[in-house]
Amino acid sequence: MEANSGMVAGSYNRKELVMIRHDGEGGQPKPLKNVQAQLCQICSDTVGLTATSDLFVACNECGYPVCRPCYEYERKDGNQSCPQCKTRYKRHKGSPRVDGDEDEEDVDDLDNEFNHTQGHGRTSAPWQLQEHGTDNELSSSSRHDSHGLIPRLTSGQMLSGEIPDATPDRQSIRSSGPLGSGEKRSLSYVDPNMPVPVRTVDPSKDLNSYGLGSVDWKERVKDWKVKQDKNMLQMTTKYTEGKPDIEGTGSNGDDLQMIDDARQPLNRIVPLPSNLINFYRVVIILRLIILGFFFQYRVTHPVAEAYALWLTSVICEIWFALSWLLDQFPKWTPINRETYLDRLSLRYDRDGEPSQLDPIDVFVSTVDPLKEPPLITANTVLSILSVDYPVDKVSCYVSDDGSAMLTFESLSETSEFARKWVPFCKKHSIEPRAPEFYFQQKIDYLKDKIQPSFVKERRAMKREYEEFKIRINALVAKAQKTPEEGWTMQDGTPWPGNNSRDHPGMIQVFLGHSGGLDTDGNELPRLVYVSREKRPGFQHHKKAGAMNALIRVSAVLTNGAYLLNVDCDHYFNNSKALREAMCFMMDPALGKKTCYVQFPQRFDGIDLHDRYANRNIVFFDINMRGLDGIQGPVYVGTGCCFNRQALYGYDPVLSEADLEPNIIIKSCCGGSRKKKSNKKYIDKKRQVMRTESNVPIFNIEDIEDGMEGYEDEKSFLMSQKSLEKRFGQSPIFIASTFMEQGGIPPSTNLALLLKEAIHVISCGYEDKSEWGKEIGWIYGSVTEDILTGFKMHARGWKSIYCMPTRPAFKGSAPINLSDRLNQVLRWALGSVEILLSRHCPIWYGYSGRLHLLERVAYINTIVYPITSLPLIAYCILPAICLLTGKFIVPEISNYAGAWFIMLFISIFSTGILELKWSGVGIEDWWRNEQFWVIGGTSAHLFAVFQGLLKVLAGIDTNFTVTSKANDEDGDFAELYIFKWTTLLIPPTTVLVINIVGIVAGVSYAINSGYQSWGPLFGRLFFAIWVIVHLYPFLKGLLGRQNRTPTIVIVWSILLASIFSLLWVRIDPFESPIKTVTAGQCGENC
Repeated sequence: MEANSGMVAGSYNRKELVMIRHDGEGGQPKPLKNVQAQLCQICSDTVGLTATSDLFVACNECGYPVCRPCYEYERKDGNQSCPQCKTRYKRHKGSPRVDGDEDEEDVDDLDNEFNHTQGHGRTSAPWQLQEHGTDNELSSSSRHDSHGLIPRLTSGQMLSGEIPDATPDRQSIRSSGPLGSGEKRSLSYVDPNMPVPVRTVDPSKDLNSYGLGSVDWKERVKDWKVKQDKNMLQMTTKYTEGKPDIEGTGSNGDDLQMIDDARQPLNRIVPLPSNLINFYRVVIILRLIILGFFFQYRVTHPVAEAYALWLTSVICEIWFALSWLLDQFPKWTPINRETYLDRLSLRYDRDGEPSQLDPIDVFVSTVDPLKEPPLITANTVLSILSVDYPVDKVSCYVSDDGSAMLTFESLSETSEFARKWVPFCKKHSIEPRAPEFYFQQKIDYLKDKIQPSFVKERRAMKREYEEFKIRINALVAKAQKTPEEGWTMQDGTPWPGNNSRDHPGMIQVFLGHSGGLDTDGNELPRLVYVSREKRPGFQHHKKAGAMNALIRVSAVLTNGAYLLNVDCDHYFNNSKALREAMCFMMDPALGKKTCYVQFPQRFDGIDLHDRYANRNIVFFDINMRGLDGIQGPVYVGTGCCFNRQALYGYDPVLSEADLEPNIIIKSCCGGSRKKKSNKKYIDKKRQVMRTESNVPIFNIEDIEDGMEGYEDEKSFLMSQKSLEKRFGQSPIFIASTFMEQGGIPPSTNLALLLKEAIHVISCGYEDKSEWGKEIGWIYGSVTEDILTGFKMHARGWKSIYCMPTRPAFKGSAPINLSDRLNQVLRWALGSVEILLSRHCPIWYGYSGRLHLLERVAYINTIVYPITSLPLIAYCILPAICLLTGKFIVPEISNYAGAWFIMLFISIFSTGILELKWSGVGIEDWWRNEQFWVIGGTSAHLFAVFQGLLKVLAGIDTNFTVTSKANDEDGDFAELYIFKWTTLLIPPTTVLVINIVGIVAGVSYAINSGYQSWGPLFGRLFFAIWVIVHLYPFLKGLLGRQNRTPTIVIVWSILLASIFSLLWVRIDPFESPIKTVTAGQCGENC
């Protein structure tokens, strides 16, 4: 698909496929050239002829094209079987005899029977270079075999100067897709001892149709590499014994050192100081013990005159204790991680050599360009296109779920500006690479810049960007009023997405395989616009459905091995973010069992004191690091790099150590010893199922042909119907799911890809499939991120928390009080939906490999909205106590007072130690505590009732997109805007009731004398605790000076009236005084 060749729009169900604004002859893509049938599929040399001038055919069963030298090598040092059909090679005339040859009189060649060394002196035969140092006992090892496994620090990738492995378990193909250049793809293990189907070769057919692709010759010799490793080890031993030099390594062994560095791990765990963590754990245990004694006292000492208040307070306190346990114990083993980008480059991306980094597809999701300004989306896209990663390995997909022509036109302008912006970023290594935020930096931009042309080029680029902003702003202004006849494109064609709820699927490649060059003539990453089809009567599943559509269309067009999704307002703040993720994904020890790498969220445009805890530092720097020490952090919806295989619902490749039960918590693996044994057997079956299917095929018929003869292994393979039921009815997409290392098979037809891309984004594609149930982003909640991550962890996958020194991503957050509460409401509502669904972590996934503490963490993420019920009751209790003169605690003895004091000390000690090992500031911690009360008394409370209405009564609530407005009226102008919403009513009521209670209590104490001040202090303490926590909310109500809203004036009048009544000493809470008659008076009256 060529860049800017036109938009492809269509509907699979309506059998429509049109090209809009096409350029060139017919605008139709041209198919790639077919691979020549007379070439060897191993070394790409000509197959050659026999002595009788006939075409040399190595395998008489399938006719797979292999030249004579490759055939000889395969018989002598390989697995002696055909790479295609696995049939054992028969001996041809003139070939040396090897063990296992059958006695065939017609092909006996006694002269050459034992001539194994023939041809060693010929330098023109490249296959002879591979015959040194064979080790046949290692050639049949499998990456799934737990015994005799050879660890490979390169994860199957080639180091500089070495010949990669070529055992039967690791073959590779070199594919060249329409949107990317050729790149190596790793195929999986196929047991040569398995029965294989016998194929009949049709002479009329192209021999290449019987093959799997172009098998790379360099991947055929693992034995050579093993021998080289042994030789290197011997040389290292000699060098350490005092030898002055090593041949070929230089005077100081520089090459040897470079090889050693390349074999070092790409990341490591940095443990926290043991004395600090051990003390932290001791305090947690002591706090738990103190809580036990505290509740023993509270339960055994009821307050008779205020029994209802006492019972309510005890129930609330018990729930708070349970919530603390759910939040605290997942933080038991916090860790830090660090990456080694230099080792990643040394291993996979050396200068002067083709990069072997895996391809990545980056997803950007947007809905409403009026709430999500196109300029913000454009900056995110520009930061993606200029990342520090090989351009042919990066593809950016923008999902426009609102089918807005404004988004489309803005992306067109962005692609043109990218031709100038990307080379400028890479030439001068600037950070960040989002122009809006780069030019806003108030720093010395000349620091570390040494090129004299930088100042001039920066000024020119800033002027170009300002002109770009003007063009974007003009598009936004034009889009404010929609024409009656709808939008039309530049050539007069009606915009297909005029009706956002009823439109065909649309795909436009702005930067692609051709036409995507910058001003310096260098290739740019791919940029693809996607708007999935929408029709009335279909369930589209909001953001989760849009992300699943991107998974499928990207698999058809580029099929990157990994996916990274960001919101439209989260730009790449660190150009090396993709490399940071690859340090984990491409690590041999972690890569095969890591489902995703989650980066923390960081934000721009937050007020200095972070009034509403928008940064959420406590969660990202404390809770997530604690989870990283268990099974990994939860998925938070953006800034996350996925393993595509994990999204397809496959199980991870776990080692024996991963399958062993935890010594301390055996239940983390689930089941008894017998069940674990069965589970490991199932795992092996699933692994074989995955690897047997890892073939670049395009037809379901080919899959069925591959299954013939495997009667004993039917349980390991999927039939055609089960594949379609799982992935949908797209043979091309199904074939891409089997390619574990990503990539597009060779000889793909571009017209077929276009048609299939429209097919997989059609609104009815997911019907009767497992999309949203077991595959992709999971449906059933507006917080699809929690469900998706939970399903992966339940299968046994692990996740990684990556916190680079320079934040990987930065975004915008709603600093306005009403917008912030609506955002929290959406998150809490999603948690309630999960709590009431079948995927609830309380009862789901016990047959998997979910760690016990990881399950506790997920339970905490879905039950926290319920805390709003006891929280709002507990916040009202102090006011009731002040108004009635009663209290929830009886008179406290010295013994009970000691436990109360120790409880408060343990609470503060736990918080202080968490701040110590995490590096979080005390102000961030305090803002988090304050907003916990604000959100708990407002958004969380509404989420509980809305969730119950949605699940029990079927009353759905609309998804509200959080506004990402710019501060055009000054710094933090949004902070002071007052937007009335019903979410403000509960906390306002709690605030006023406590203020009234304080005034009433103080007034009663003044009237009653000094003896009533002692009991008053306890009641005042809790009331002031509530008001202090709600103080940011009170400031949000007041807004900017001279902008006090009417509702606040009303409350002020009410409070002033109460104060006036108290001022004249009218106390409605004081019982009337009984009068005494004169007759009852004694003589001292």
